[in-house]
Amino acid sequence: MNYVFTLKYQLAPEDCDHEDLVERLAQAGCDDATIGVGQPGRIALAFARDSESAWSAIYSALQDVKQAAPAARLVEAAPDLVGLTDIADMTGMSRQNMRKLMLAHMADFPQPVHEGNPSLWHLGDILAWLNGRQGYSIDVTLLDTACTAKQVNLAKEAREIDTRIKRQLAELVE
Repeated sequence: MNYVFTLKYQLAPEDCDHEDLVERLAQAGCDDATIGVGQPGRIALAFARDSESAWSAIYSALQDVKQAAPAARLVEAAPDLVGLTDIADMTGMSRQNMRKLMLAHMADFPQPVHEGNPSLWHLGDILAWLNGRQGYSIDVTLLDTACTAKQVNLAKEAREIDTRIKRQLAELVE
């Protein structure tokens, strides 16, 4: 199956020669990615990778980038954090219909990661919720990719948590 996802990185100073970096990325196996270098010190790779699962596609891409740019730091794997408009676009609904659906099912609609303007959700949580309801046809590869991107992002963030705080929070947060 073909999995579409984006990996965004902060570059180390030694990786800021974009022409050289793009060449190294191609040699490392990232020739199935469109590479964006518009922001100084950052790079985004939009992959369309054939693999047996989203995890193997994303994991192999992470390995390929690590080989080409060992000092680059992953900023985000996408698609993951989305607003209602993004969710509506990806599911073929209008934003208004998505909002009505959310308000009508407040008890079991996935909780946002950030409540505000805009509120943000993990795309995989919303797609899984919709997939469990009748009348919604969810692209299985998008669902798998979104759930995998969420796990990559959570793992990236978890490595930065102080172990003492992690232990104490584990007792309180469920």
